[in-house]
Amino acid sequence: MVTKFQSLDAIVRTGALLIVRLDSAEEALAVSEAAIEGGVRALEITLSVRGALEVISKLSERYGKDGVVVGAGTVLDEQAAHACVSAGASLLVSPNLNPAMIAAANRYQAVTVSGAFTPTEIVDTMQAGADIVKLFPAEFMGPEYVRTVKAPLPQAPLMPAGGVSPDNVKAWFDAGVVAVGVGSSVTKAARPDGDYRRVTEAARTVLRSIEEARA
Repeated sequence: MVTKFQSLDAIVRTGALLIVRLDSAEEALAVSEAAIEGGVRALEITLSVRGALEVISKLSERYGKDGVVVGAGTVLDEQAAHACVSAGASLLVSPNLNPAMIAAANRYQAVTVSGAFTPTEIVDTMQAGADIVKLFPAEFMGPEYVRTVKAPLPQAPLMPAGGVSPDNVKAWFDAGVVAVGVGSSVTKAARPDGDYRRVTEAARTVLRSIEEARA
């Protein structure tokens, strides 16, 4: 069994969390498998995906023993948290702060990535026990916002989600984030022709960019 420490380490070590928010369970499963082939070690299937819990269950069964962190996204409350953990999720992600969700995750030792926007929300999220604070929506802030917030809050484990790409990951890590949430640049790479090898290559590209940004 993979421990919470190992799950959190996989996210921080690779520096990436893949956000899988797609139109169908079939596409979400295919994209996730292709991204894992490309080196992704942590991903979230958002509950907006129809059949998300089934996808989480399949991925956890297939890849959990290999140390891949399979999580759920858009987990808004304690009831959803329990359902996701029961399906095999070892990571719960939310766009907002819900202390009961975090408490449920901690009860079952699942990693939590909880959303925040302002300094007050960031502090409240840390105080509630979240492992990582998800800056959302990050495209309205940018790396300079992270740098400004980290001045009085250097202990904040921030992860931007929204607008992150291989072209700007260096700026985010230079500003002090612990990881980045990666979305459509990887998950929708196969859309033009249905070739999921494009997803695998896109995953490799972003992971390589992160490695170079941290060098």
